[in-house]
Amino acid sequence: MDVQWVYESDALDWEALSTLYRIAPLGIKPAEDLKLVFSNSRYKCFAYVGGMLVGAGRALADGRDCAYICDIAVHPEYQGRHIGQAIVLKLVALSEGHRKIILYANPGKEGFYRKLGFYPMNTAMAIFSDTRQALARGFISEG
Repeated sequence: MDVQWVYESDALDWEALSTLYRIAPLGIKPAEDLKLVFSNSRYKCFAYVGGMLVGAGRALADGRDCAYICDIAVHPEYQGRHIGQAIVLKLVALSEGHRKIILYANPGKEGFYRKLGFYPMNTAMAIFSDTRQALARGFISEG
């Protein structure tokens, strides 16, 4: 399998990216929202096979202290082929030099990221726009 790696979003089909997140499944992310958040992200990584977008991820970073890797998605037909792992490792490499690299994972995926060198944080806290949904999906706890 020949994967083409792209690190810019200039020629990206935002509707294709929206579809990727929906089928991955990582939820409904409208194309216009994705364009905004990826445009505001310091690092981006897109994987293509045969011209089809099969993976994506991004990292917000301040250039010195903190980089935050998020929105890692892989097309269901390409999951299990190390594309997600490659995206994360490429974003980690791009974020090299930051004092800390933080990653937000969907519940149940912690083991995958642990194998890539990430450790659980004891003090991470979050405010979600929909607290009830975040509690129900296991992203946060009331403890």
